[in-house]
Amino acid sequence: MTEPSPDFELIRQIHTVLVLHFVEGLKQSEIAAKLNLSTSKVNRLIAQGRRLGMVQIDIKSPFQRLADIEQNLVASTALDAARVTPTVSGNADTTLHQVGRAAANLLLETLRDGDVIAITGGKAVSAVVENLSPEQPLNVTVVPLTGGVQGKFYTDVNHLVTRMAERLGGKPILIHAPLFAENRAQRDMLTGMAPIKQVFDLARTANVALTGIGSVEPRGSSYYDLNPVPEADRKMLVGMGIAAEFMAHLIGINGQVADYERNQRLVALHPHDTATCRTVIGVASGVQKARPIQAVLNGKLLNSLVVDEETAAAVLAQMKGSEHAA
Repeated sequence: MTEPSPDFELIRQIHTVLVLHFVEGLKQSEIAAKLNLSTSKVNRLIAQGRRLGMVQIDIKSPFQRLADIEQNLVASTALDAARVTPTVSGNADTTLHQVGRAAANLLLETLRDGDVIAITGGKAVSAVVENLSPEQPLNVTVVPLTGGVQGKFYTDVNHLVTRMAERLGGKPILIHAPLFAENRAQRDMLTGMAPIKQVFDLARTANVALTGIGSVEPRGSSYYDLNPVPEADRKMLVGMGIAAEFMAHLIGINGQVADYERNQRLVALHPHDTATCRTVIGVASGVQKARPIQAVLNGKLLNSLVVDEETAAAVLAQMKGSEHAA
């Protein structure tokens, strides 16, 4: 049944109530006292104003462009979620800190009591860990996805596991194994040892995985902090079509794990071992990560991505270029 057209005085009264409630923030009881109306009358006027289309919610953000990029990333890929932060021009460390903070917030939104979270090492993951600040402790278990490399805080995955567990109020489970074995037989022996196998078996059941996305460019890649190789070999990797490091594995631009000898010596879960995780979050910062991110997205190795604006734009531009080339 169509509601009769209200008269001017009723419209004026509704408008006054709506302004007091939605603009000035008064409670219905305060409006009733101010206008000498009953609370139920105020409630009816607000409801009538809604039905007449007099209340329109328009939410705007000063960072709407970032929200648009996030939507574009999700629409253009197999991602379920994307978070994009502003790029701080000329300050890579601050940009990485902001990306880490956004990823930390996404992680906290994702985690539930009882969850197992599996993580890699890396500068990006370290930035996430240092930005974790939950409102209350979480009953979670934190485990590594890879063996570790001693020497730097961000290459020691056990350090990051311990630090994350401390910040979340959860429990760490550590792995006492190197990232690289001397050969494949030694890798098989290590991963078959009960203490190591138990940790990796638990990591395979993780509800959430958090990992960085690494570059293999000859200069400026932290992959070579994990695995020092001569500059000529670094250039050779790029020439072979290897585009990314993910969970310490070298990945081709097609998203497939590369047929490369060092991949056979890794004491780490395979990237496909996270396929059953509810959420796999990849974190990266810097335009040099655009090609590695594209490779990981091509392989559908994660469902959530956190990056800075310039990196996101470079990823989208590369993907568009690939479509045109095809």
